[in-house]
Amino acid sequence: MPSPTYDLIMQAMMRRQQLLCMYRGHARAVCPIILGHTAGRERVLAFQFAGGASSGLPRGGQWKCFDVAEMSEVELREGRWHSGRSHSQPQYCVADVDLDVNPDSPYDPKRKPRR
Repeated sequence: MPSPTYDLIMQAMMRRQQLLCMYRGHARAVCPIILGHTAGRERVLAFQFAGGASSGLPRGGQWKCFDVAEMSEVELREGRWHSGRSHSQPQYCVADVDLDVNPDSPYDPKRKPRR
């Protein structure tokens, strides 16, 4: 059974809403792109476009892998969707993909967003 945070992330993805959260001591603003599991843990690959990070956040944002169980104070908000400049690199964050916002996902997700 998915956690409440996992369900909230899925809702954000289906509606293309931004996600605000605390993660490892930093406030972050992200757009979740791929959601699923790795080794039994809920994970999300997201594009972080604002907020803090332990290694700093490059101008323009950065792809980040999040352990859903470590996310807190999760909120959805309306705003421009950010997904970086390219999806050309393979992702290794999520092994078993449940949802990918890319309707042409190469990861064979169990669910697909509406076009």
